[in-house]
Amino acid sequence: MQQNNGLDKNQLISFALFSLILIGAMFYFQNKQAQEQALLDAQNKAQTTQNAVQNTTKPALVTNLNDSVKTNSIQQVQLKNKELTLGISTLGGQITTVQLNEYKAYNKKTDKNDKELLIFDKNNSTYGFQFKDKTGKTFNTKDLVFTPIQNGNTVTMQANANGAIIQFIYTLLDKYTVDFNVKTQGLSRLVADSKSYCVWYFNVREMEKGRSQEQTHTEFNYSFDDYKSFDYDGRTSMDEPDETLNWLAVKQQFFSSVIEPQHGFKNSKGSQEMIDEGEFLKKFNFKGQVDLAGNELNQNFKWYFMPLDLPLLKSYDKNFDELLPLGWSFIGSLNRWFFIPMYNLISSWGLAAGWVIFLMTIIVKIILSPVMFKQHKLSAMMKVIRPEIDEVNAKFKDAEPRKKQQETMAIYRKAGVNQMAGCLPALLQIPIFYALFRFFPNMIDLRGKSLWFAKDLTAYDDVIKLPFNVPFLGEHLSIFAIACTIVILIYTVMTSGNMQQPQQEGMPNMKVLMYIFPITFLFFLNTSASGLSWYYFVSNAINILIILVIKYWILDEKKIHAQIQANKQKEPKKEGKFQKRMREMMEKAQEQQKMQQQQQPGKKK
Repeated sequence: MQQNNGLDKNQLISFALFSLILIGAMFYFQNKQAQEQALLDAQNKAQTTQNAVQNTTKPALVTNLNDSVKTNSIQQVQLKNKELTLGISTLGGQITTVQLNEYKAYNKKTDKNDKELLIFDKNNSTYGFQFKDKTGKTFNTKDLVFTPIQNGNTVTMQANANGAIIQFIYTLLDKYTVDFNVKTQGLSRLVADSKSYCVWYFNVREMEKGRSQEQTHTEFNYSFDDYKSFDYDGRTSMDEPDETLNWLAVKQQFFSSVIEPQHGFKNSKGSQEMIDEGEFLKKFNFKGQVDLAGNELNQNFKWYFMPLDLPLLKSYDKNFDELLPLGWSFIGSLNRWFFIPMYNLISSWGLAAGWVIFLMTIIVKIILSPVMFKQHKLSAMMKVIRPEIDEVNAKFKDAEPRKKQQETMAIYRKAGVNQMAGCLPALLQIPIFYALFRFFPNMIDLRGKSLWFAKDLTAYDDVIKLPFNVPFLGEHLSIFAIACTIVILIYTVMTSGNMQQPQQEGMPNMKVLMYIFPITFLFFLNTSASGLSWYYFVSNAINILIILVIKYWILDEKKIHAQIQANKQKEPKKEGKFQKRMREMMEKAQEQQKMQQQQQPGKKK
């Protein structure tokens, strides 16, 4: 007999009736619950209005609402224009996503700038206003859940903190600007004093090639004294108890996040911590006092998420151009009024960035050509009179150093050689070198621009990968750095033959030091901007060409020798004031050294 595993007729009827009763009950209770909720919402709304009017209501404890927030209750509201895309979260009513639409971040996988450039993303930034209630407890707006109302490019975030209404009104403007208006109503019944604090936690994301260089350029910047003064802190904690900050910035290599309060930040404190590896470079914490008016916070703020482009920064007229670290005093002026305008002019001709740098190098060389020509001619003349100097050294080998020095100086005078004249070009090169050291890693127009194997002229090229980490070099070798080092070494070899070797015991061999010095450039330039290496490669190559031209087409060695021999038969020329002073200084130094040697134990007196 086959067993029936299904339902019989009575069972089916019973199941149908039970289902109808269950469905009816569900609709009944659901409808009743909805009516009760609507009534409750109306009562709450009326109570909120009453609390806003009446000040007699006792403040209740404001608790951290984060613990009770459900993930599905958090919303993201988006604002977007040509320059920025913002994501604003209902948790804390804060901006949680900032994308610069016209720029890209560096991608390690492709070795290109092809990633979305996100300054804020994945909760790497949180901010809010911190208050102390009348029970002594603190609460922060970042823990409240807001309700959004969007109208075009304006979003109003509103939260209820135990009867107090808090509104954050965001309006996306042009020029990388976000208007941030804060309004409160009924806050005076909750807070204990007339102070609040803006608290900002920010983990800065790596966005450029060259982690160490980007970390160096990532720091606190701030302005005070009605936008007239500026300061920064790149390593330690900041503490400004006496100044009212007009704005505070966390500056990165090419981009910056700035918050500007309408009435400034007082008693500002901040800290920063380096992150050794991973997605982020540094941790920043900031806390600045914001005064309340009538125990209410009604103040306008502005956020700026902007590229560090000098014309853009100057257009705000808020001292933002100081965010661009072009160097202090004369160095900064050299970049602002010479190198940047020159780069902009040449690049307007439609040339690639690398060839713009090439022409910049030639222009600088042309400007310095009179002084540089003198230096190179002097160097070549020193080589010509080398035999005369060697003759003096042999003749006065056993004589007093002073006598030998006098005869050597006489040879220089007869040949018309001023040794000190060669110092001027070296002195001129120092501010230029430092200005360019600041220029290349901070010029945003060079960011992502390539030249041959260098894919970004603001960062190093790493075509040659090393299988291990070399101290002071890293895990790569820069071809531009190697090429620049080789050219400097060739230039050193060509000019070192003119140096007089030290004859006194214990003094270092200057030729050896001169050969070692170019090698140090490899360690310095290997992790620096490849644009800097390219500039100095071209500059030193031009120096070599100048030396060759002077040697083979300008300088007449036979004529110089004949002049020296003729001058030997004449009365020596009168010493110049400078030459006399130098001779007296040398004689004094030699006399002091002689006395010190005589005073040493075991030395003959």
